[in-house]
Amino acid sequence: MTQVSERSTTLSSASAAERGRAAALTAAFLRGALAAGLGLGSLAVLVIAAWISSPYSDSGAGGALHIAAALWLLAHGAELVRPDTLSGVPAPIGVVPLLVVALPVWLVYRSSRDALEPDAGRPQLTALGGLCTVAGGYLLVGAAVVVYARGGPLTTDTLGTALRLPVVPVLSAAAGVWVASGRPLRPLLDRLPGLGSPDAGDAEGAGAAAAAGRRRRAVVVMRSATAGAAVLLGGGLVLVAGSLVWHADAAQESFLQLAAAWSGRVAVLLLSLALLPNAAVWGASYALGPGFALGTSATVTPLAVTGPAALPPLPLLAAVPAEGPGMAVTWAAGAVPLLTGLTIAWFTVRVAAPPYAERDEAWSARETALATALAGAGCAVLTAALAALAGGPLGTARLVEFGPVWWLTGLAALAWTVGIGVPAALLVRAWRLRERRGTDEQGEADEVGDVTEAGKTDEVSETKEVDEVNEVNDGSGTGSADPDTEKRPWWRRLPWRRGGAAAEKDAPLESAKENVPPTLDGTEPAEAAYDFLPMDDWHDRDSQEARWAAIKQASGGLMTDFPPAPPTPEPESGPESGPQSATKLATKPEPGSKPEPETPTKPEPESKPEPEPEIPTKPEPDAKAAD
Repeated sequence: MTQVSERSTTLSSASAAERGRAAALTAAFLRGALAAGLGLGSLAVLVIAAWISSPYSDSGAGGALHIAAALWLLAHGAELVRPDTLSGVPAPIGVVPLLVVALPVWLVYRSSRDALEPDAGRPQLTALGGLCTVAGGYLLVGAAVVVYARGGPLTTDTLGTALRLPVVPVLSAAAGVWVASGRPLRPLLDRLPGLGSPDAGDAEGAGAAAAAGRRRRAVVVMRSATAGAAVLLGGGLVLVAGSLVWHADAAQESFLQLAAAWSGRVAVLLLSLALLPNAAVWGASYALGPGFALGTSATVTPLAVTGPAALPPLPLLAAVPAEGPGMAVTWAAGAVPLLTGLTIAWFTVRVAAPPYAERDEAWSARETALATALAGAGCAVLTAALAALAGGPLGTARLVEFGPVWWLTGLAALAWTVGIGVPAALLVRAWRLRERRGTDEQGEADEVGDVTEAGKTDEVSETKEVDEVNEVNDGSGTGSADPDTEKRPWWRRLPWRRGGAAAEKDAPLESAKENVPPTLDGTEPAEAAYDFLPMDDWHDRDSQEARWAAIKQASGGLMTDFPPAPPTPEPESGPESGPQSATKLATKPEPGSKPEPETPTKPEPESKPEPEPEIPTKPEPDAKAAD
């Protein structure tokens, strides 16, 4: 009974997990279908609004919905065909408005990214499962739209549409799944030259560090390529805007010629806005050099405008330069690819050789050049892909070729970005490393200079002190007659620091010099720069009085006089008693100094500093007693 219950529990758990996985796959599938429906509905709203506001509608609501479905397929790269023409020959329309393409790309990207976030009580889908389910739901709605659009005023080629339609949802769903999975770079690194997997002989730590370095380089390459493509397209958009301003009269005339009612003008304005990214790509191709085609026999480049151009009445086409080469405006277009190459170099060097990093942390010249070249190649691939999407046929005969040639645009972008980006990156790297090396050498020189200056200052000070001590020992000076000595603080001018009276009396400091140890090389020192007195002179009565007088003078008269020496006790009896034994033992005054006044032996009631202990000296025997 227990085995049956345990088995039933296991089966129920497995079935619950399967049901949760099936529910997650169903939810992802519905997300893809919903994304397709939102894109189709947005275009349908715009077309229905234009149909309602049009004063001369040629068809009913069904025709407007067929046009909306055809435009939705055109946004996915399908080529439309207009069967009803004045010549009776079906006219193809293959120019895809890039702004309209951005709508399905964004919707599929968001759906696939959100599909990998697990809901409450449901297991998380794998990357492959999320990609397939979201793209499958989207393509199911797309297949229905292809079938519906076949009977409208704008039809499509079924086989060609079946091959082009899956490109947009699959790539957009892959981008969303990649972002939701944490942006793994290992599959990309294994295919990039110079950034592949480490050798099998590498150690585990070295392999991890090498993998981290390769991931960082791959991020730098992709970021630099994206920045270069953005600068190139931005420069092309600036050229288009400037040309529109230059040919404002022709653009206004074309705009008014296409529609007389306000509803038609709004439709023309929306069409021009949808084609504005295409015009930016055309401007970028013009700045790169290959230019773009305006029919089978006309090409517009900065160097020349060849052949008669077939210009449909569109406001954006009125901005096409009709002037030949030699004008300053046409030559100024070369600044766009120049800025693109410099941008790629800057985005690479700012990581390869950062301004405040150590010299060892900078990339080598080979790594910097390789990363810049790969970024230029990535920028060229993006430009070529956009050029292929931005062009296409607009009719028959002369209008079959319209827009830039994608492979020529890609090659020109590769030549500009690599030819300018690599030398610029190497120059900026060398300049930054040169500045850093110069700064380091200057800092080391400043440190050495400070140490040398400090050593010279100490040497001069030490020599001056030795000279002063020698002058005191020779009796040629007292140490206080020097003007530099008078400028020193009072604690540096105390007698026991520069000789004083005790130094003049007991000049011998040669004993201190004799005790100086030899130097490390075994030679005898030239001078002994000792600026203190021996211990015998420190306890001498004259030295004590001199120190006390100096402290009293420095204190401004706040200190009292030095206390006199205590009286010597008289001997009780003996042959050694005499008149000299009863005298007080006082210090002998200096020659020329004023004798100290006698003070009573009884100390005064006010507090005075206690004198240092004095060792009583033995009285000399009387001369008569000795006889």
